[in-house]
Amino acid sequence: MLMTYSLQHMRVGLAAAALFVIPGCSPMSAINALVPEDDHQRTSGISYGPQARQKLDVYKPHAVDGAKPVVVFFYGGSWKRGKRENYRFAGQAFASRGYVTVVPDYRTYPEVRFPAFVQDAAAAVAWVRKNISKFGGDPNRIVVAGHSAGAHIAALLAYDKRYLAEAEVPMASIAALVGLAGPYYFDPLKYVSLRGVFETVKHPDEARPITFVRPGQAPSLLIHGRDDTTVWPENSTELTQKLKAARVPVRHVELEDVGHIGILLEIAQPFQKEDGVVDTIVEFLDTLPNRPTAKMSG
Repeated sequence: MLMTYSLQHMRVGLAAAALFVIPGCSPMSAINALVPEDDHQRTSGISYGPQARQKLDVYKPHAVDGAKPVVVFFYGGSWKRGKRENYRFAGQAFASRGYVTVVPDYRTYPEVRFPAFVQDAAAAVAWVRKNISKFGGDPNRIVVAGHSAGAHIAALLAYDKRYLAEAEVPMASIAALVGLAGPYYFDPLKYVSLRGVFETVKHPDEARPITFVRPGQAPSLLIHGRDDTTVWPENSTELTQKLKAARVPVRHVELEDVGHIGILLEIAQPFQKEDGVVDTIVEFLDTLPNRPTAKMSG
C-alpha cells in the first residue's frame, strides 16, 4: 500500500508540528491533551515486576469483544528513554477500536543493557497472560506491537522463543507481531551511540530479530515510512523477505512521504488518516486466524 498526502494531511502535519513549540508543554503531553478519554477506561501503574520501571497501563474499551486479541504496545526511544504515560494516545487508539491494550514501561540504558529490556517485555507479556482476562481480554491471543526500539523488542519476543520461555509464556499465545519502523536486521555495534546499550552482545546476530525467523511463527504486519532516515526502510524489507522464505504470513506496508516520527504521530486520533496506520493495523488484527489455545502455566 502506498499513501500520499492531501492538502488536509499537510494541514494536520503543520498542526502536529505546532505542538512541539507550545510553551511549557512537552510534545507527547500536547498530543495526549487532544486524545479523547471518554471512550475507554485506563488502569495505570500496575506492577508486573519488583523494579520501579516494571509497570504497565491497561486500556479497556467500554464494550469489550472477547474474541479480539489483546494489543501489547512497546514504545521506542533508542532503548534509552520513554514513559508509558506519554503513550496514552497509542492505548486510546486501539482501545477505541475495541481492543484491550497494554502499554508497559521497561528498564532502559544505562540502568540495564541488552537483553534486560527484552526480558522486561517478556515479563510484561507474562503478566498479561495471567491477568488480562480480568479486563475482558483474551490471554490466548496476544499481539506484540511497537515502534522503533519497541518494534525491535516486540520482534524478539515474537521470533526468539527464549525470552517468552524464560517468562513461562507459551509461544502459541502470541497471535501476531505489529512492527512500526523497527530495526530488525541492523548491527547495533556499528553505531557509537548504541555500543553501550548492546555491549553485552558477542555477535550482532544475538540482537537481530531477523536471525530468529522460523517456519510456523505468528503472522507479522510490518509498516515503515519511505522517508524514514532514522531506521532505514530496508529493515522491514529484509525481514519481509526472510519471513516469506520461511512461509510465515507477513504483510509489508510502505507509506509514502512518512518519516520515523510521522508514522508514530499517525496513531494519535487527531492525526489519523483514512486507510492510514491505525486502519491498516485494525484491518490486520480483525483478520487474524485463531491459533491453538495455549495452556496456562502454573
